[in-house]
Amino acid sequence: MKWLACELHTHTLHSDGKQTLHELAAGAAKLGFDGLALTDHNTMSGLADKEAVEQATGLVILPGMEWTTFYGHMVTVGLSALADWREANRGNIHSGVSAVHHHGGAAGLAHPFRIGSPACTGCYWEYEVDDWNSLDYIEVWSGTFAPIKTDNSRAFSLWTDKLNEGYRLAATSGRDWHEQSETDEPVSVTYLGLEDEAGQVSEEAVKALRQGRVSVTIGPLVTLELEATEGGPAYGLGSIVPADEASTSARITIDFAVRSGLWDLPNPDYRILLTSNNGVLEERPLEASDGTQDLHFAVPREGLLWIRAELRGIVRGVRTMVAFTNAIYFE
Repeated sequence: MKWLACELHTHTLHSDGKQTLHELAAGAAKLGFDGLALTDHNTMSGLADKEAVEQATGLVILPGMEWTTFYGHMVTVGLSALADWREANRGNIHSGVSAVHHHGGAAGLAHPFRIGSPACTGCYWEYEVDDWNSLDYIEVWSGTFAPIKTDNSRAFSLWTDKLNEGYRLAATSGRDWHEQSETDEPVSVTYLGLEDEAGQVSEEAVKALRQGRVSVTIGPLVTLELEATEGGPAYGLGSIVPADEASTSARITIDFAVRSGLWDLPNPDYRILLTSNNGVLEERPLEASDGTQDLHFAVPREGLLWIRAELRGIVRGVRTMVAFTNAIYFE
């Protein structure tokens, strides 16, 4: 599987950004991204130069738009045409999500616990959600050095709560990138797992997002796979393990070579965790390296709804989350 390093929340001069699409893409390329989603507020006009910018920078640019309303911001990615945000009200967000899906896109909550009015009108999510399965993802990390921010911790907890309630939706990061200003803070990356490496990259990326083949990090790439009984199938991120699959073990892979030279976590004192709706199943110390490491864990099936991998460590003197995978689910 190919993992595409993406930035999924960006803005240009076509809304409130201070950069052209070319400046944005060139800046993303310097940071080791393979692709980005242009998600200007309530417009897709910034995509006019999409093909030329892709050719000039080598990046994949996913068409998108951030629905910016009084009741919340919803990031949409991968649309073939504009899904009109103007009819959105507190009680009918599902109609908007259906319109996004109709145009081939994915829809997710943007920074759901960011401070709202009057500091940031509509930034706080207030839409009534009747079925969380209709949404594709929650942006649980927003901004730079995202893991230490209180509003992001609340968003991550919301995602975990919904998984515990039996819903199946993805979690992503988004810088909410408005300008080419320098930062020395850790930058998060959303990796999308492309199953068909020979397919249309943009289509495969949106499919990965909707199906939960997603891993988020400010450092190494962490992936998770469940291995069934000998000779049986393997289950990757976003997969559903059938009820009759009784014996499984988890393999967590940590790739320290991704975006080589573009991130540095000195003395991180890593710990890798296998977590679930039943809490932490196992926790182990992990040594940093320049390559790839595999770890294997037994998985007690009883009572499981989902599992994910988490990498925690010390970043700038703070013990925090460094990376996490999306979930594997159980019938």
